[in-house]
Order: sequence, then C-alpha cells, then structure tokens
Amino acid sequence: MKYPVNEVFETIQGEGVYTGVPAIFVRLQGCPVGCSWCDTKHTWDLLETNRVEPELVIQVDGTIGRWSHLTSDQLIHRLKQKAFTASHIVITGGEPCMHDLTVITETLNKAGYSTQIETSGTFTVLCSDETWVTVSPKLKMKAGMAVLPQALYRANEIKHPVATQTHIEDLDALLTNIDVANKTICLQPISQKKRATELAMRVCIERNWRLSIQTHKYLEID
Repeated sequence: MKYPVNEVFETIQGEGVYTGVPAIFVRLQGCPVGCSWCDTKHTWDLLETNRVEPELVIQVDGTIGRWSHLTSDQLIHRLKQKAFTASHIVITGGEPCMHDLTVITETLNKAGYSTQIETSGTFTVLCSDETWVTVSPKLKMKAGMAVLPQALYRANEIKHPVATQTHIEDLDALLTNIDVANKTICLQPISQKKRATELAMRVCIERNWRLSIQTHKYLEID
C-alpha cells in the first residue's frame, strides 16, 4: 500500500503527551476538514501536478504542497538512509486517517518504532493496536464534518484546541457518552494567546486534565 507523503522530518514532539520526545514526523497529503487556523494548509489538496520523487519529501521543506507515494518499506529504507535516530514516529497531515494506516503502523512497529497518529477524528481510525492515537477533535469547521464516535473510542489522547469557554462546552458535549477514564485529555490554547492559556490552565486544574502548550512554537522549531 502506498501513502501520499508530503514531508518526513526529525525533530522534537512539541505538544500533547509525548512533548519533548525525539520524533520522526511523517506528514501525509490531503485534508478536507478546513480548519481556519490550520498552519499546514499546503497539505489540503492532493494534486497530481505536485507529485515528486521520494527524495524531495525527506527532511526538506514541505510547505509548497508537493508529495510522493511511498510504501511502508520504502519509508523505512529512506529513514535508514538519512540515519535518523528517533524511534518514535508521528503520522500526521493533512488528515492521515483518510487512509487505512494499519499496514504502515504494523510495519513500523515490527521494525522497532513506536507509532503515534494525530487526527481530527473525522475519519475512522485504522491502525495497529500498539499505536498511540491522538484525536484533536475539529468541531464546527468549514466542511461541517462530524467527529466520529469510533475515533473517540479508539483515542488514547484527546487534545482539544481552546480559546473560549464555548470550546470547553463543545468538548463536554462531544464526550457525553464517551468513557474517558483511561484517556488523557489535553487542552491546547489556540495560538498561545494569554486568555486562552489562562482558561486552559484553570480548567485543567479543576478537572485534573493536562495542558498542552505547543512548545515547538515557543522554541521556534518545526
């Protein structure tokens, strides 16, 4: 199975449960959700005219929306060629769960990598049992897509972007029938704004949730 890869790069995970962990990000091309604050809008369209050779998406700038088809084995071969040392792989996008990620996550796990998926929850999550699934639910976005119960049930971590009290209320409504006892819930202030950060901190303390502050943006790294 081939996946449309926009870019592959090694860095530090900047948010959520794995904050601070060295990670290889595998960003897939394509996303229909339409988040207004998205900082990777170049990944939205899967245009054949932007298809390139695999070497042009490995540890290079992916912001022009180019992409290449890679199988799981081809991806692992490229990682070894680049001598990447991180053993944690984050599959993101775009919206990665537009694709069945079972083969790629199982192959990576067998090769010794831990895997994580970052998804909006608007597509069914298909992956290995060992994969850590981070659902960042995108509610009331331009495309009007619903967050699926299956994605919430599968989630290990629910990482919710917040700016106002309404966002907290939306999350509460979304999780009404979801058992979160064994899930980590993170609140992430949108754009690191002071009021959003203060709100997220207060609610995290009240509910014993976790604050995710996008440390990579403070550190000015990818």
